[in-house]
Amino acid sequence: MKNIVLLCAQGMSTGMLMNKMRAAAKASGYECTISASSVSQAKTAAETADCILIGPQVRYELDNVRKQCPDLPVDVIDMVAYGRLDGAKVLAAAQKLMGE
Repeated sequence: MKNIVLLCAQGMSTGMLMNKMRAAAKASGYECTISASSVSQAKTAAETADCILIGPQVRYELDNVRKQCPDLPVDVIDMVAYGRLDGAKVLAAAQKLMGE
C-alpha cells in the first residue's frame, strides 16, 4: 500500500484536500494512505512516504524538501486542483509521480 504525504505551512490547509483524496481513492478502489503534515516535518514524514506533494502556498520549499528527501519523488500540487479541492486530480498526480 502506497503512502502519500501532503505538506503545507502548518499541515492544516491540506486537511480538506486529504479527505477529498481519500474519498477519491476509496471510490476508485485504490488502496493507499494519505496524510498531511507541516513542511517543517518533511524529513520525519518522509520516513514512511512513497511520495510527497507540497501545497502551492509553500512551493518555495520544493528544493529544500527534495534535499531532505533525495530518495522520494516530490512535487508541488497543482494550484487549480488545490484551490478546487479536486482530490481525484491530486490523487492521479501522486500516482503518476510514483510511476503508477
